[in-house]
Amino acid sequence: MRPLRYSINVTLDGCCDHRTMIADEELHRHAVENLVRADALLFGRVTYEMMESAWRQPTRAGATPDWMQPWMEPFARTIDGAKKYVVSSALDRVDWNAELVRGDLGEAVQQLKQESGEGLFVGGVKLPMALAELGLIDEYEFVVQPALVGHGPTLFEGLSKRVDLKLVSRLEFGSGAVAMRYEPTR
Repeated sequence: MRPLRYSINVTLDGCCDHRTMIADEELHRHAVENLVRADALLFGRVTYEMMESAWRQPTRAGATPDWMQPWMEPFARTIDGAKKYVVSSALDRVDWNAELVRGDLGEAVQQLKQESGEGLFVGGVKLPMALAELGLIDEYEFVVQPALVGHGPTLFEGLSKRVDLKLVSRLEFGSGAVAMRYEPTR
């Protein structure tokens, strides 16, 4: 069974708004390492659309957006080429190496986990909340950014039951961010 891994950037005060994060070369390299540990990515509609709009490779070879630094290109190539599953009742179709996940979320994700492979990777806020409620996340990674922003969405707001976690690794970055990986205690 392949594990379902979750990773997200969060500030010290709990904000997970991607626009408040420092995304330097070292953190991008770490994100690529996470992505290559997965056979496929699992996104909700909002995260899928946000990632596609930012990271889908242009159809013209060699063309990159003006904002993209050269050190961002490995992340862009990796996420662009990854197999993606999108959980959405609002979308009629997806592309960008993706397919829609329909029906009962628990059953659908359990079926994806049963397939052979290295793992699944999930990002975002709402879908991981639902997956945590179902006890389907096998590893949580919180990349804690050294900032207080005082606003924005927070993680797992409204979670109906406590999820106890055991720290399995910790990695410090030059920016002051710290990636902490946890596994649920079951």
